[in-house]
Amino acid sequence: MEILRISNLSFTYPKRDIPALDNISMSVNCGQFITIFGPSGCGKTTLLRLIKKELAPHGKLKGDIIYRGRNISELDALSSCEIGFVMQRPESQIVTDTVWHELAFGLENMGLPARIIRSRIAETAAYFGMEDWFNQETAQLSGGQKQMLNLASVLAMRPRLLLLDEPSAQLDPIGVEELYSALRRLNAETGLTVIMAEHCLQNAFEMSDQIVLMDNGRIKVSAPPEDILAKLKSCGLCDKFMPALPEPVRIFADLTDKSTEQHKCPVTVKESRDFLTSLCCSHEEQEPNNISAPDVKINTKIPARQSNSRPVLEIVGASLRYEKDGRDVLKDLSFTVEQGEICCLLGGNGSGKTTLLSMVSGLIRPYEGKVKIFGKSLKDYKGNSLYHGIVAMLPQDVMSVFTGDSVEEDIDSHCRLLGLTKAEIEEKKSYIYKLMNIAHLKGRHPADLSGGEQQKCALAKILLSNPQLLLLDEPSKGMDIFAKNELKEILESLKNEGKTVIMVTHDVEFACGVADVCAMLFSGGIASIGTPRELFAENYYYTTPASRISRGILDGAVTVEEVIKLCRARLNRQ
Repeated sequence: MEILRISNLSFTYPKRDIPALDNISMSVNCGQFITIFGPSGCGKTTLLRLIKKELAPHGKLKGDIIYRGRNISELDALSSCEIGFVMQRPESQIVTDTVWHELAFGLENMGLPARIIRSRIAETAAYFGMEDWFNQETAQLSGGQKQMLNLASVLAMRPRLLLLDEPSAQLDPIGVEELYSALRRLNAETGLTVIMAEHCLQNAFEMSDQIVLMDNGRIKVSAPPEDILAKLKSCGLCDKFMPALPEPVRIFADLTDKSTEQHKCPVTVKESRDFLTSLCCSHEEQEPNNISAPDVKINTKIPARQSNSRPVLEIVGASLRYEKDGRDVLKDLSFTVEQGEICCLLGGNGSGKTTLLSMVSGLIRPYEGKVKIFGKSLKDYKGNSLYHGIVAMLPQDVMSVFTGDSVEEDIDSHCRLLGLTKAEIEEKKSYIYKLMNIAHLKGRHPADLSGGEQQKCALAKILLSNPQLLLLDEPSKGMDIFAKNELKEILESLKNEGKTVIMVTHDVEFACGVADVCAMLFSGGIASIGTPRELFAENYYYTTPASRISRGILDGAVTVEEVIKLCRARLNRQ
């Protein structure tokens, strides 16, 4: 039975000539799980918000959105509650101060009797395993808990259709698994219809009935996950969108030839392991655990530091807490970063990553230990001297960086704040627009940008001061693979200029591709540190899908490219 039909839908934002959506048509049946992916700014979020009329943007709309036989615009308040929406940023959706009150908020607005509200809250909290943090303040929750609370609060209202806008963008790998486990369970056990926009596709492919590719406001391809590769090939879109596909599909696409084309395209890690095992064992009687490619050398050592290199950051025995009698958020932490290094900080929500960045930026001070930047104690930087070409920080909430009504207005005002002349401002703008590839966004309001575009423009603004130490809190958050590759090139360019980058990230694939050193934080300290390959080849949970796919079959590979390289070397020896 059809629950949603979109017919010839086009939408154009005010003062924009190019439509955000261009003649979109699609049909969704009850119980389907549909994932929409595509480059940042392709129209995914706009489409979802138009389906939820309370969140619909202003602009010129053509076409129809029909929900259960009625036009969306005709739905009353109660019927509209049948369409739930979970946003990308957990903090954007939480409106109360405690978990239990957040669960009750939507139900109270629906005007339900107190008896039903109590019953639904109890059932929802039990279903999502929230009993242990049921009475906590929402401000104290981890990112994963906040997103789970948003999901639970929406589902307590009993929607028939759930819309999710990149729900995993701000979660650590464990939080992502928990979120998708809940979504998988809901879809399977309750028949809830789900439409989700997502950049990170591995989990989405495993549980979706249909994958929809959008680009430039149009639907380019729609197919079941196992057929998406063949569909992209038939449409001539494979080369363009291959980097966005999950690791099992990319490995299969590269290693498939006439002798293996009978294999079904793997979607899950398990299916990919089966394919890789059958491929590597096809000509030899050998157990998968014994398969390796010893002749293919993969460097696993941290690059030797030059004798004249100097530490940009030295932390010795630092301990920090937010309240005098509170727990230590950082505990006896020691850490060194050399000039020109890109260092990624990983770890679960609440492990101390953002606190570490805030301490290095001078926003908070440790009660014990020493922090030195370029050999000078942090406390010896007087006034704002630390921020004059030495340190700059990109916060997790990038919208807090913007103050103007357009990107260009923000850039101009910050340049004036730095004391630049008109000629210097124009030169600086030209450089930063080219470096960040944001010239086409300069007239846009920051709030109208996609998550990935906001990240790029915010980073552009903090780079104006030419900092030597760059602190980035989740810089790839909300970015598609193409924007991430651009960001990687930008960071490598800054590194080549001698700048140092310390970056908090949950994105292990991105960290693996850009970092010189990775450090895993746990309980306020450094649990392990090494090259990306050393860290991710050893890790079991905090690792890349490529590592999970190849572990025990082609040991030592942590990226798709390395899996393919090792596999081809293996096949060439057979």
